[in-house]
Amino acid sequence: MVEFDLRRCGTDELVVIHDETVDRVTDGSGRVDALSRSALAELDVLDSGEGVPTLQQALAAVPEDTGLNVELKERGLAADLVAALADHDHEVLLSSFDDEALRELRGVADLPVATVFAEDPESGIETALELDAVAVHPQWELLGSDLLDRAHDHGLAVNTWTLRDEEAATSVRQFDVDGLVVDAPRFCG
Repeated sequence: MVEFDLRRCGTDELVVIHDETVDRVTDGSGRVDALSRSALAELDVLDSGEGVPTLQQALAAVPEDTGLNVELKERGLAADLVAALADHDHEVLLSSFDDEALRELRGVADLPVATVFAEDPESGIETALELDAVAVHPQWELLGSDLLDRAHDHGLAVNTWTLRDEEAATSVRQFDVDGLVVDAPRFCG
């Protein structure tokens, strides 16, 4: 699967970007929700020569035989996301740190969801069960046999994030996780 993060820009389109601002990953500055779609398209993301893509551009760029994990970074995206996904045949998993964003999704579609968390694994699993999620996405440093056993006992896949270095990759290898969220494919092996 390919994972990407979703936000709404200042002119109301859904765009693929992790941060609330463009400062860290582009040659520009400012809040995503204050910048127009055309302004975001003119930026240079990580010296790629490409601007911040819209959801539609990202969906078109990923082959339909490749699954998508779309992380909602804010509320108010569910209806537009579900409408956009209707035109594509990707396998999807919709995830968020924000339980209310996932509840909004549940209100408009019966698509697979996952809770994402960086603390309190017990609460993350409880919320996943409440939302009839198919997976939990704990930060890799939270992994332990208790979390894995409890999630798996409830039929939840465990996909951990974000492996960025050898320490994380080595630590995660001892656990029976179902998926890894990585920034570099070399950490998958």
